[in-house]
Amino acid sequence: MISDHIKVIGFDADDTLWVNEPYYREAEEQYALLISAYGVEEDVGKALFKTEIANLRLYGYGIKAFMLSLVECAIDLTGGSVTAETMSQIIGLGKGMLQRPIELLVDVKTVLEKLAPHYRLIVATKGDLLDQERKMKRSSISSYFHHIEVMSDKKEQHYIQLLSHLDIDPCEFLMIGNSMKSDILPPLNLGAWAIHVPYHTTWAHEEVDVIPDLNTFFQVDRIIDVLDIIPLH
Repeated sequence: MISDHIKVIGFDADDTLWVNEPYYREAEEQYALLISAYGVEEDVGKALFKTEIANLRLYGYGIKAFMLSLVECAIDLTGGSVTAETMSQIIGLGKGMLQRPIELLVDVKTVLEKLAPHYRLIVATKGDLLDQERKMKRSSISSYFHHIEVMSDKKEQHYIQLLSHLDIDPCEFLMIGNSMKSDILPPLNLGAWAIHVPYHTTWAHEEVDVIPDLNTFFQVDRIIDVLDIIPLH
């Protein structure tokens, strides 16, 4: 069981509370079709991933950063021959992603309803501030959260800043998320608790082959299962 000293439970947003990564996969597939029309023989997916990783330091995470990488990669792969019409279609892919309705994952609302009376719930996510705020507003679950933290990244120093802002010790914090790299390992390394809820699709940049051997770490198959290990005071 999770410690009964927990005061704050943090939830990742994308692919923990609602669907996100599949939309990127769909956009990448449509993008590859657009670029292949130029006779490009290079693996478009690999080239795009390389461009995205190179741009993380400048653009950070989120759909807008993704759009900029799509444009840059298109220019590189086509040797600058990509047309204005194709560019417009590429931009349209990103705009379409920004306008997608929010699809909550199964049982998310049930879990929040059960936990909210007993804990201070927050969202700790990364990405574009405007986009994440828009998603939360459209999600119908914002009322369950005391605080929404949109982080530029989710490394240990970012969690240290978050815990300081919340005025709690690491042992009083529980993080729930789908990314072992971003949601689980950093808080565990600080002495916090963490529950990993894997999602069927994960961006390659977030994949790590590590299973923590700590009594502060738990893994469940479905988000509803967290209710079996989090004490309800």
